[in-house]
Amino acid sequence: MSKSLQAIVEDALDDLKAQDVSVLDVRELSDVMDTLVIATGTSNRHVKSLAGNVVEDCKKGGFQPLGVEGLDAGEWALVDLGDTVVHVMQQSARDLYELEKLWSMEPSSRSNTDEE
Repeated sequence: MSKSLQAIVEDALDDLKAQDVSVLDVRELSDVMDTLVIATGTSNRHVKSLAGNVVEDCKKGGFQPLGVEGLDAGEWALVDLGDTVVHVMQQSARDLYELEKLWSMEPSSRSNTDEE
C-alpha cells in the first residue's frame, strides 16, 4: 500500500473513531492484495459510516475503490481498493471470523520445511 493510501485509510477510520485498527502486510500470503486493514465499528450505523468515510476520503485522494460490499446490513463492510482491502466489522463478527489470526497463519503449501 502506498504511504498516501495507507494514511488516507487510517485517517478516515480515525476521523470517525474506529476501534482496534489493524494493518496487515499480506504480500507473502496473497496474490490478490498487499495490505489488509481491519477495524471495528460499534454499531451497524458506525460500520456503514466508517466504510463510507474510507470510500469518500479515498476518492478525494485520487484512489477509486473497485468495490464496496456490506453497506446494507452494516455488520461487516468491505472496501476493495485493489492492493488494499479494508474490512470494517462489528465486534461480534470480528470475534467470529478472526481475520488477523487467519491472515497471520502460514499456509502449509508455503512452508519452508522439506518433506521426504
